[in-house]
Amino acid sequence: MTNRQSIRKGYEEYSVKGFYEQFGDEYRNPHEVAIQQVLQIAVEKWQLNLHKVLDLACGSGEVTLALKSLGATYVDGIDPYTYNAYLQRTGKQAEKYTFEEIASGILCDRHYTIIICSFALHLVEESRLPLLVYQLSLIANSMVIITPHKRPQLKPEWGWICLDEIVFDRVRSRFYKIKNFSP
Repeated sequence: MTNRQSIRKGYEEYSVKGFYEQFGDEYRNPHEVAIQQVLQIAVEKWQLNLHKVLDLACGSGEVTLALKSLGATYVDGIDPYTYNAYLQRTGKQAEKYTFEEIASGILCDRHYTIIICSFALHLVEESRLPLLVYQLSLIANSMVIITPHKRPQLKPEWGWICLDEIVFDRVRSRFYKIKNFSP
């Protein structure tokens, strides 16, 4: 279940949650090469601080592995469904928190230099996004969202401002900062 068509059909057949519960251990993002390339462009163009990164919805480690090759010194992975695939590829344990748990504040005692969320936030219902991204604003001042869609579009009233966007091979990467944050 690693090509785009299979994943889309899997979402239709099992639901998003059901798909990852069923196939999470063997998940591989079919856009991995584009993710690596858009991340490299983003790190260089935006001078991202990779000192302490949260790889949110870490999948099988596509972002973590790319970040390590780009000089990241510390990366935490979180994914409630693909943690076994993440461990197998990266050798690191991923935490199993859901977006709902994160929205309820489970990470409130942490701080990261940046959050990178790849191929996941577009799956969150828009009504649930404001609270989730608010909680993320409490743990990091910067966030990169990598998505195969124009969604999600975070609204400034949710606390984040989009500073720039890169599109590479139909993969979008948006760079957000907390509103009113000065480095």
